Amino acid sequence: MTDFALNRTMGDGSPIQPASRPNLDKGFNPLTIIIFFGILAAGLLFVAYSIYVDVNATGTKATTYLPYLLLLVALLIALGFEFVNGFHDTANAVATVIYTHSLPAEFAVMWSGLFNFLGVLLSSGAVAFGIVSLLPVELILQVGSSAGFAMVFALLIAAIIWNLGTWYFGLPASSSHTLIGSIIGVGVANALLRGRDGTSGVDWSKATEIGYALLLSPLVGFVCAAILLLLLKMIVRNPALYAAPEGNKPPPLWIRGILILTCTGVSFAHGSNDGQKGMGLIMLILIGTVPTAYALNRALPESQVAQFQKTSAAASTVIAAKGAGHGIIGDPRPAVTQYVSHHRISEGTYPSLAVLVKDVGDQVQKYGSLNKIPSEVVGNTRNDMYLTSEAIRFLMKDKENDLNKEEIGILNAYKGSLDNATKFIPTWVKVAVAIALGLGTMIGWTHCHHRRGKDRQVAPHLRPGCLRRASRRSHYRRRRHVWPASLDDARAVIRRRRRDGRQRIGTAVGDHP
Repeated sequence: MTDFALNRTMGDGSPIQPASRPNLDKGFNPLTIIIFFGILAAGLLFVAYSIYVDVNATGTKATTYLPYLLLLVALLIALGFEFVNGFHDTANAVATVIYTHSLPAEFAVMWSGLFNFLGVLLSSGAVAFGIVSLLPVELILQVGSSAGFAMVFALLIAAIIWNLGTWYFGLPASSSHTLIGSIIGVGVANALLRGRDGTSGVDWSKATEIGYALLLSPLVGFVCAAILLLLLKMIVRNPALYAAPEGNKPPPLWIRGILILTCTGVSFAHGSNDGQKGMGLIMLILIGTVPTAYALNRALPESQVAQFQKTSAAASTVIAAKGAGHGIIGDPRPAVTQYVSHHRISEGTYPSLAVLVKDVGDQVQKYGSLNKIPSEVVGNTRNDMYLTSEAIRFLMKDKENDLNKEEIGILNAYKGSLDNATKFIPTWVKVAVAIALGLGTMIGWTHCHHRRGKDRQVAPHLRPGCLRRASRRSHYRRRRHVWPASLDDARAVIRRRRRDGRQRIGTAVGDHP
């Protein structure tokens, strides 16, 4: 479609002077580049040192460096995803404060990066393992195998490529949707490769829960923003607040403060939510390559270990009672794994799970502490704990479970003890992800004003006219065009240009470079 120029005038005939666009075309300051790479190098050294300390604490001696090279590549890809995630979503937080001149562009992105960093550090990790639980259980249990690494590399590289593509072409896309789509794709492919129905490779109940949240979030945001805008128009009746800004003039101080506060909140929430996705995948990588250090939470205090043994005995009693009258011969793990994969209770589900729960309790009781479990069996113990936890999770949601409220409470307590032992995130992982996400946020603004600024943060807010015009100008003013006010205005410009003998529709008289 041909671009039109606009020579729109006010009542007195003088052209409207558009607001000054923030200067986002400046190059990087050399000192900024030095600081950026300095922080990046310091972060990588911190990661390497933390892994060395954790592995050394287990007393394990390295016989080959191949796993550590593989670990390095995997960590770089995982942290690269978080870095791309950072600059992919920069415009979400800083568009309003930059284009309303509430904050200078450089300061705004550094402010956003700081609170992305803090959001990651203060996150709980619940989202991390919620995302991981979408992966096929057999691949999680064998994450150190070639198939496990292929799974992690496939989903991360696919997500990175899509994020870079949508960022470059200015397409509004969610990193969360991208990663979850990659995980579901891995699950479906894994099921097909194993000769099963593709739908059996994904925990669709968990995927549905996450899908509802992703689907409803934009709708909730739209409705809430619309209601807040209407309320504000009823309460604050100053027309200047709803008009385009004039030149470099910032909004009133109280609105400026609210815009900065919302920018801060969006940045912190983005870090605390999106940062956790990378954490969960990094933990899978660590468990697969260095299970002696990261398969179990060796920092778990002895008081929680004692609580684990207590809840284990209670859960074993409940499950054994449900499986009374049935016995198993041999290894109980295949039957439990089949239940977790297919979500169908069979005659061997309860007795197999009862044996597995007893085995896990015996292993912990034998060594007295997770920190004392030998390195050669720690991977198997972790797999047993994870498999038991997932089986109990599905069992409590199964409509055929025949469990009363008290029994569900006992199993919930036991599952919590299992998760404390297997679902943990070391502090250095949080720091590494926080640095990657924060640095990514700080450099993403160099592109967002051309491509993403016109697409993101278009929800109504305190200065809707300002953002609407500014976000449109972010792309069109770059080519010395302004958004036409009406078809009649555009036709008038065409007639004037033809009258002047010009073949190409160019810049209106009222435009400024």
